[in-house]
Amino acid sequence: MKSQLNNEIPHKMLSLDPFSQWLGVEILDVKIGYCKLGLHIRKDMLNSMQKAHGGITYALADTAFGFASNTHGRFSVSIETSINHIEALYEGDYIIAETQLDITKNKLGFNYVNIYCQDKIVAIFKGVVYRTSKAWIID
Repeated sequence: MKSQLNNEIPHKMLSLDPFSQWLGVEILDVKIGYCKLGLHIRKDMLNSMQKAHGGITYALADTAFGFASNTHGRFSVSIETSINHIEALYEGDYIIAETQLDITKNKLGFNYVNIYCQDKIVAIFKGVVYRTSKAWIID
């Protein structure tokens, strides 16, 4: 039962997150400590060079990181993140962010997220969360 409850946390988080909704984030898969999200790159996400703004890739990875971190059942907030952009993205591309590593300690959580476009890694994200004592409750 706990596993089912914790898998519902990312859906609850997305329902309360207007920015991720604006991005068009889709939850593709969720397990405790794991999240896979996708989105389509739209024209209003492009920079002056007609490539996807780096913030779009970053935002998707950060959202996957946050959702995965919270599936352990405690409110977890980001304290440090970084991203390496490897390939440019364009309007119409569909990108997927998938957590690849979840190390959870009492107060800290560590995650890596790979971002893919057509099965090719286009960015690598790393993040650390602080795990609060507040538990998630799903109505």
